[in-house]
Amino acid sequence: MEYQLFTLKNGIRVIHQQTDSPVAHFGVIMNTGSRDEEADEQGMAHFIEHTIFKGTKKRKAFQIINRIEDGGGELNAYTTKEETAVYATFLNEFYPRTIELISDIIINASFPKKELELEKEIIIEEINSYNDSPSDLIFDDFEELIYDGHPIARNILGTPQTVRSFNREKIERFISRNYKTDEMVICSVGKINPERFAKLVDQYFELLPQNNRPRKREKFSGYQPQVKQISKATFQSHCIIGNEAYELKNDWRLTLVLLSNILGGNSMNSRLNMALRERNGLAYTIEANYTPYTDTGIFMVYFGTEQHNLLRAMQLVEKEFARLRKQKLGILQLSKAKKQLIGQLAIANENREDLMLTIGRSYLYFNKVDTLPMVFRKIENITSEQLLEVANQILDKDRLSVLSYH
Repeated sequence: MEYQLFTLKNGIRVIHQQTDSPVAHFGVIMNTGSRDEEADEQGMAHFIEHTIFKGTKKRKAFQIINRIEDGGGELNAYTTKEETAVYATFLNEFYPRTIELISDIIINASFPKKELELEKEIIIEEINSYNDSPSDLIFDDFEELIYDGHPIARNILGTPQTVRSFNREKIERFISRNYKTDEMVICSVGKINPERFAKLVDQYFELLPQNNRPRKREKFSGYQPQVKQISKATFQSHCIIGNEAYELKNDWRLTLVLLSNILGGNSMNSRLNMALRERNGLAYTIEANYTPYTDTGIFMVYFGTEQHNLLRAMQLVEKEFARLRKQKLGILQLSKAKKQLIGQLAIANENREDLMLTIGRSYLYFNKVDTLPMVFRKIENITSEQLLEVANQILDKDRLSVLSYH
């Protein structure tokens, strides 16, 4: 798997993978997210993600949408705690118009006042909808529990109060402070002549002046396990059990990915799915998640169950944790677990949009991209002793926090 790599004069890094598909994907990922907001800016990164499409110096909102969608393509964006991305899926023939459009959006967004006011109401409805979904809301509340008082604890959407306070001046101040060319990556997957691709990117994105940011993110420290119950009028009890985990560049990261997949990955034969759902009928949804950030990480097991089954379900989760802390996986068990994760990654790699975003994020954080065979070799090299070590660090009963809605 070969990548075209180069850096623009303004410091923006570029990665492109050539494919034979008639469909292409192009985007820009920026190392800025909700954790970079001040307290009175909560929700700003997400608000910008919404309003960046609402007009530029030369286009109105409907012209931005139609520029991609008239050719059958899709324009999209997302915000996380540490990233903001703008990207598109389109037919290869529309590479020039897509690159030009996304550069116009990022460089020349005008944030019209009327559009800002309209979008505020839309986002407040999004917040209200989110608050009505306990199976979603509990993840944010658990991060607030783990990262108590730290900027990374705040939810991405913000609050109705902060969102209503946003205006163009505050938006431009946030952009000026946070969106820097040395922390941007342009990523692409599609069929285009490499020289033509480089010329188009250079033509449209070197219009952005070079500006570097000295990284001043506040590192999280001082995690203390907590147990918290919140009374909510829900049909089910919802519960998350978890711990602070490894940061993005930690050597144990991939081992925890494997452990998380064994516990509660997408497959129906995960240990927690078998224990809670298949053998005992206690839960419809049971999953394990590991999210690494640049300087910390979080591991979570989530499930929903009827209120009278909550204690029994928690006991079964702890039983599976204890098995992994005390018993090494046998040769056959370990081999099957590795093959399962490798297969899942290979299948996910077939989604070219996900591939584009994955290589972009990898280049953003690591300044390199491991090929699939390289990743597979790293997985194959994980030992049962390493899994046992990670299980005892992350699933340590004395280090776990618990949050439940009931």
